[in-house]
Amino acid sequence: MIRRAKPEDATQVVPLLLQAMAELAPKLTQTQDQSTINRIFEHFFQQSGNQYSYENTLVFEEADKVLGSLTAYDGAKLLELRKPFLIYLGQPDITDNHLDAETQSGEFYLDSISVNASAQGKGIGKQLIKAGLAWGKQSGHQTIGLLVEQNNARALKLYQQMGFKIQNEKEFMGGSYHHMVFKVK
Repeated sequence: MIRRAKPEDATQVVPLLLQAMAELAPKLTQTQDQSTINRIFEHFFQQSGNQYSYENTLVFEEADKVLGSLTAYDGAKLLELRKPFLIYLGQPDITDNHLDAETQSGEFYLDSISVNASAQGKGIGKQLIKAGLAWGKQSGHQTIGLLVEQNNARALKLYQQMGFKIQNEKEFMGGSYHHMVFKVK
């Protein structure tokens, strides 16, 4: 079952979020300490009005266990949603921040998609992506976007099979990504 996340899902969702973010989480939090990274993301997941909030997350749940998650939001709100995170990290000037903008206005952005390793290969990721597309359409967006690492052929193939097309290439936090879009019909 796919449902909207709740603050109490933090302990199950944050590991999925960090799995999807991989090396971006330490870069964003400016620490290599995994317990600190977990604490920061759990804090923000449980709060409203930020990029990693439960408000911006769908979960795939089976037998009371969260097996997958998708975090998404209106690309026009990226800087507003990122600001609480940056202030917490002592970087309040979002106009002069080292972080690139991974999305933009006019796009519903699928930020992080992750499936528990024990549940991969069962179609959960596809279901979450379809739910994200429906959420974006329901929110009035005609374009749904995401980034995929250029060396992640498996994910690239999945997104292409689901109707995403490469729009351009993006450098983001030191990595090279395909910016892919899905046009809502």
